[in-house]
Amino acid sequence: MSKVFFTHHLFDFLAELEKNNTRDWFNTNKYRYIEYVREPMLDFIEALGKPLLEISEYFVADPRGNGGSMFRIYRDTRFSKDKTPYKTHVSMQLRHEAGRDAHAPGFYLQLKPGGCTLSGGIYRGDNAALNMIRERIVAKTEQWDSLQSDSIFAQSFGHIYGEGLKRVPRGFDKQHPCAEDLKRKTFFVRYEFDDELALSNEFISETTRLFSAASPFMHFITSAIGLRY
Repeated sequence: MSKVFFTHHLFDFLAELEKNNTRDWFNTNKYRYIEYVREPMLDFIEALGKPLLEISEYFVADPRGNGGSMFRIYRDTRFSKDKTPYKTHVSMQLRHEAGRDAHAPGFYLQLKPGGCTLSGGIYRGDNAALNMIRERIVAKTEQWDSLQSDSIFAQSFGHIYGEGLKRVPRGFDKQHPCAEDLKRKTFFVRYEFDDELALSNEFISETTRLFSAASPFMHFITSAIGLRY
């Protein structure tokens, strides 16, 4: 039987944090964060290492507490009107070995009460990377269409998500059949799931299944920007 990594205590902590997003409350309850949130997430990341290798050897599951795959709970409030100090979700990104930040291609997990998602893709890549993806879509339109119409992909994710520009970028055909995709500044797939799945012994196998379902899409965008898959 597969291991259960997360318990309802994780969601209880995050729900309470949303109502008490202050340093005093967090410091008083930090032991709960460590025991029910941080340590289970690091264990989960470590357990994903082997199955991730079977998807791609170039994406990394790094279970270090600092500088690894798990995102910090602390918010960067320097340029935000919202000055609450903590995120009210816990998340990780298994990013490409060549990537140094969250804008690199990666597989992503977010746990939040009523807002759990598994995702994969590239978030707000730089202009050079975005243009390389657009150029590959134009050059390999049939492949791009076929990976989205694949039954496993369609059942798992539905379609490709990501905010876009108002117009097709300069240098690309405005009438291209993939014009909406050419506008994108973010390319990712997303699967939303109930909190209960994260609390089950099937969660790691379901995570692996969904990351595998995203693999053709991840291969496409990773290769487009000149990285090995």
